[in-house]
Amino acid sequence: MPQMLAFVILAGILFIGDFIAVRTKAWIPSIFVCAVLMLFGYWTFFPEEMVATAGIPPVVASLLIYLLITNMGTLLSVQQLKQQWKTILISLSGIVGIIVFLFTIGLLLFDIKTILVAIPPLVGGIVSALIMSEGATEAGLATLSVFAVVIYVMQGFAGYPLTSVVLKKEGKMLLSKYRKGELEMKEYSPGEEPITHAEPKMFRNMPEKYNTNYFKFFRLAFVAFLAYGASTLLAPIVVISPYVLCLLFGILATSVGFLERQVLEKGNGFGFAMLALILYVLDGLKKATPEMMMEILYPLVGCIAIAVVGMYIFSFFIGKVLKVSKEMAFAVSLTALYGFPADYIITNEVINSLTEDEKEREALTSHMLPPMLVGGFVSVTVVSVILAGLFVGFL
Repeated sequence: MPQMLAFVILAGILFIGDFIAVRTKAWIPSIFVCAVLMLFGYWTFFPEEMVATAGIPPVVASLLIYLLITNMGTLLSVQQLKQQWKTILISLSGIVGIIVFLFTIGLLLFDIKTILVAIPPLVGGIVSALIMSEGATEAGLATLSVFAVVIYVMQGFAGYPLTSVVLKKEGKMLLSKYRKGELEMKEYSPGEEPITHAEPKMFRNMPEKYNTNYFKFFRLAFVAFLAYGASTLLAPIVVISPYVLCLLFGILATSVGFLERQVLEKGNGFGFAMLALILYVLDGLKKATPEMMMEILYPLVGCIAIAVVGMYIFSFFIGKVLKVSKEMAFAVSLTALYGFPADYIITNEVINSLTEDEKEREALTSHMLPPMLVGGFVSVTVVSVILAGLFVGFL
């Protein structure tokens, strides 16, 4: 198959996934549509090296992972996260619930390696799924390599409807309070979101014409290289995944003003990097035969169900302690199953379905949206990468 034809087909698959997600308001996840189409392709006419043929070999994907994870670190604002400390504790409690229940109840049903591979994708997103998929491949666990991808693809089907249900209950309660004059409007602005756009302090006085895309890429790559080098130097003493250090170094580099927030987006590289990474993740499905898909169906459903129960119980108790409703606490913990932008979309859809009054919508948004955004950010962006870096060493 010619390279350009392969790329056109794959780009078309990603577009179809996005189109269906938009039309269904994210109820059918784009990644699910893409996975189904990729499976159909591999089971019919796709060559086994379809993604590599299109120009995205493993070495390119590996480079992009380093850049993307370091870029994730630039999203973290310590000051903003302090304002949502309750949300962070609830999000972490939900993750602890997943880990505890899967390492107890889950081990009664599945082997330890299945549990290790399942947890990071359940807690996070595409990067943690890819880390575990690659780790399973290197360990010779072909079925679990596919399992890491499939559990990432499917977990949203549990998260989306459950989140919608509990947010509607929370929204109705808040709306009733607002109409009785018992609910105060919280000050909320885009600046409270975990993604901000501050310029790097070190280069604030540098003429903008010199801060080119290449300079942004150079600084991002340099920080990722430092993280890789630190991982290599520490290897004789303690084994730390370079991905975990990329995240940490991204946070530190942004804090000292060496990197701006969302540097990869500002360098006009984020879109292609994500396209390549998603295709590389879906490339793991080339090993998935119909028989293998049936084999992983039981652990897939079981792990997701156990994880959701663990999230609910742990978030319920921490919510009681922090005086946060069980509905809001559960919704925050569920963001681990999908993250941004699904948390933003679902919250807004629920708010818009509850009232048409603009003032009421603003009140609901000020109370519901910030914790949902921060919850998804903490679990998907930070904790999942750390867990994947730790767990992959035990495969």
